[in-house]
Amino acid sequence: MAVENGMESLEFRAEVQQLLRILSHSLYKERDIFLRELISNASDALHRVQFVMLTEQDVLDSDAELAVRITADEETNTLTISDTGIGMTREELIENLGTIAHSGAMAFLRTLEEGQKLDDIIGQFGVGFYAVFMVADEVRVTSRSYRPDAEAWTWTSSGDSTYRMGPASKATRGTSIEIQLKEDAKEFLSSWRLEQIVQAYSNYVSFPIYVEDSVANKQTALWRQSASEVDEEAYEDFYRQLTMDFDPPLLHLHISADVPVEVRSILYVPGNRETGPLRSRTDYGLKLFSRKVLIQDRNKELLPEYLRFVEGVVDSADIPLNVARETVQASRAIGHIKRALRGRLLRAFEELGEEDPERYQTFWEAWGPFLKEGVATDFAGRDDLLPLLRFSTSVSGDGLRSLADYVRDMKEGQSNIYYILGDSPQSVSRSPHLDAFRSNGWEVLYLVDPLDAFMVQSLREFEGKALSNVDDPDLDLPETGSEPESESEESAAQLGPEAFGRLISRFRSILGERVVEVRESKVLKGSPCRLVSSESGPERDMQRVRRLLEDDYEIPAKILEINRNHPLIRNLARLIQIPASDAFVDLTVEQLFENLLLLEGLHPNPVQMVSRIESLLEQAVAASVPPETPA
Repeated sequence: MAVENGMESLEFRAEVQQLLRILSHSLYKERDIFLRELISNASDALHRVQFVMLTEQDVLDSDAELAVRITADEETNTLTISDTGIGMTREELIENLGTIAHSGAMAFLRTLEEGQKLDDIIGQFGVGFYAVFMVADEVRVTSRSYRPDAEAWTWTSSGDSTYRMGPASKATRGTSIEIQLKEDAKEFLSSWRLEQIVQAYSNYVSFPIYVEDSVANKQTALWRQSASEVDEEAYEDFYRQLTMDFDPPLLHLHISADVPVEVRSILYVPGNRETGPLRSRTDYGLKLFSRKVLIQDRNKELLPEYLRFVEGVVDSADIPLNVARETVQASRAIGHIKRALRGRLLRAFEELGEEDPERYQTFWEAWGPFLKEGVATDFAGRDDLLPLLRFSTSVSGDGLRSLADYVRDMKEGQSNIYYILGDSPQSVSRSPHLDAFRSNGWEVLYLVDPLDAFMVQSLREFEGKALSNVDDPDLDLPETGSEPESESEESAAQLGPEAFGRLISRFRSILGERVVEVRESKVLKGSPCRLVSSESGPERDMQRVRRLLEDDYEIPAKILEINRNHPLIRNLARLIQIPASDAFVDLTVEQLFENLLLLEGLHPNPVQMVSRIESLLEQAVAASVPPETPA
């Protein structure tokens, strides 16, 4: 450490030096981002001192206006950003500016090495202040802490390997950043340009931002206004500023309540989903304020986790705080707020579904999986979520149906709600399980989302109607087997007990332990066969999830049911009596079995069926060509 003219010279850490070299030589296309970062830091310092003044009496300049001031001097080519915030001591200057406070620099640099654009990551790793070196030849930071006995200090750097520290003369609380601009950065001396940047990035900062004595930002706490005073454009502007999502939100909710706790809130449902619910997302949460003082940027306790897609702000004067501004004490108030927000959101979703089904379908396609997660995990609040559920069904076409719709339209004699699990509406619509339901005109819910298998474990009934899987071995359905139109047809179609017994034995010998049992179906009509679970229970419904998650997944053995009146089955029974057809019969049985696995969404590798299908086609074509037909 060298000392010259009362200034100590200290070295940056190696990673900070590397970072400064990158920033100072960057061809960054949006250099005005530096001002956003400095204003954000100033705003944070103002929030901090505002909070300190709630709990402490002895604060330097307690009457000073909480504000940010930006001034430019064209003669000296300098730009100054100052605030009346919490200020810093010598040690805090070194910690915050000399080492990048517990340093996010290495993570920042690794991200740069991975090829992410610089303009995407400024501000993500606690390095926002250093963006100033994109426009600065030299930066001088002078700060005085809010503590009355604290001394002022100056931190100076040119963005090289060292910085200098020394005592300063500053009578007022806060921080002043004086920037000696580069020759190609003189645009930032223009008041018009500075106001433009403030309005683009910092318009809703809670404190006045003065540009040459004129306030440049709105600073309106929108959530503290009456909903009748806020127009749609203001809501959308605030949403963009809050989320940086330039598509309009699907829904907004303005909440103002005083009982049992005071709550002022604006909540938004984004218009689209970028990440699936099974992917980890850690940056969710609502901005939490107390009397317009920012307490937490991402509070995860104010909503259930399955509502983590909701964006917004919550402000309450009733939240008890610890001395550390970022810490919220566990309290009944938080519980009251959580229940209030959850209730209002679910009510708004339900109203949307009733009043605008088309818009609700858009909402459901984006956020429905999260609500399914809630059904699976929120045991106490599950009943509130059930009216929100929507499904494709065997009768819904391109639309969606609610459970209430299903129960309302149940047919005479139907006592249960039936569902089928699969990979897509297209695949389950071809399932042989639906034969009996189509014949009786009974609706079946299509559960084709991986989350459905989890959800259905908790959703066992609705309005007293039990939910039943269509492949349940104990289903009591009316017999709907094929009914020949005449006695002659019946005589020709009937597969006798002996022939059918031989066919059953042949299926068993070919499929072996892959099936628990082969038996006659009492419900199939238009399909040759189907697979039925050997037992009910959660393990059956979880098979699709296991297939997706387990590398060593094994197909569960099921019961194979055969429709003895189906033409394919009757002809297969005849073929097994012809020894020359053995290979063809074996291939056909294998293909029938794997077709069912595919329809069930359980086939681990459908590609392996291709060679068998080609072999079947080869033999079928050969059998169809008359023996003397020339090639």
